[in-house]
Amino acid sequence: MFPIEKYYFAATIEDAIAALEADEKARVIAGGTDVLVRLHGGNPDYGCLVDINGLDELRQISMDGEGNIFIGTLATCSEIIEHPLVQEHLPMVVQSLETIGGPQVRNTATMGGNICNGAVSADSACAALVYEMDLLIRNSKRERIQSINGFHTGPGRTVLGRGDLFTAFCIRPQKYRNMGASYYKYAMRGAMDIATIGCGAGVRMADGAVTELKLAFTVAAPTPIRCPHAEEAVLGKPVNAETLQQVADALLEDVRPRDSWRAGKEFRLHIIKTLAQKVIGQAAENLGGTL
Repeated sequence: MFPIEKYYFAATIEDAIAALEADEKARVIAGGTDVLVRLHGGNPDYGCLVDINGLDELRQISMDGEGNIFIGTLATCSEIIEHPLVQEHLPMVVQSLETIGGPQVRNTATMGGNICNGAVSADSACAALVYEMDLLIRNSKRERIQSINGFHTGPGRTVLGRGDLFTAFCIRPQKYRNMGASYYKYAMRGAMDIATIGCGAGVRMADGAVTELKLAFTVAAPTPIRCPHAEEAVLGKPVNAETLQQVADALLEDVRPRDSWRAGKEFRLHIIKTLAQKVIGQAAENLGGTL
C-alpha cells in the first residue's frame, strides 16, 4: 500500500493552487512516474497529493505570433517528442526526452515533472538550460516568470514554494533560432537507466567561428549547470580538435562531479570532457559547421 494520507483531484488551476496553499506538505502529481516510485519506497514526503491531470489547458503546445513556444507542464514526453513545433524548432528537447525510460514511461511522464523534481540527473534539464527556458509559475497572488537558470537550488530542491503551480515552459525565439544543438546521455544501460552524465550544447557561428556556445551538464554538480568558462573558451574560434581540447580543459573550472556508487569522480571528469567535445562538434555539424 502507498502511504497516501490525502488525495485531491483539482478541477481548475485555481483549485489546484488553493489545495497546494492549504497544506504545506501538499505535492503535485502529474505523470506520477517519479512520485509513485517514491511512494512505493515508503517516502512520507509524498503523502499529500494534488492531482492536476484534469487540467487539460496545461497539456497545450503552441507558438504565438512572436515565435515564443509554450509547452504545458502536463504535456507528456511522448506528446512533446511527436509535436511538429518541437521537432522543427527544438530538436534537443526531442533528443533529451527520447532518453527517458521506455515508451510506457514517456507516454506518462511529463517534462514539467522531470524539471520540478529537482533531480540532478533530470534528462530534460540540459535542453532547458541550453534553450534558456522561462518557467511560468502561478500562485493565488500572481503569475511570475522564472528563468531555468537558478530554478534548481540543490539536489531535489527548486525555488517553488507553498502554493506555487508551474504551468508552462516558454522558449523565446532568440534562444532557439539559428542555433545548432545536440544532446548525449551517458548511462550504463542507456535510456532505461539514470544518467551517469548528461551533456547538451547549442552553437551559433559566423564566418567559420563560434559566436556563441551554450554548454550544459547534469550530474556534474549539485544541480544541472551551464559552463561559463568552457563557453568562453571557444568564442571567436573554429570548431576543431584544438579548440575542443581548450573547452575540455576549461571545464575544470565549471564542474564539480562527485564519487558515488554509480561512478567515481575521475571517471565522471573523463566522461564530462569527452561528452563536451562530442556534443559541441555535433551541434556545429547540425548548424552546418565543420570539424
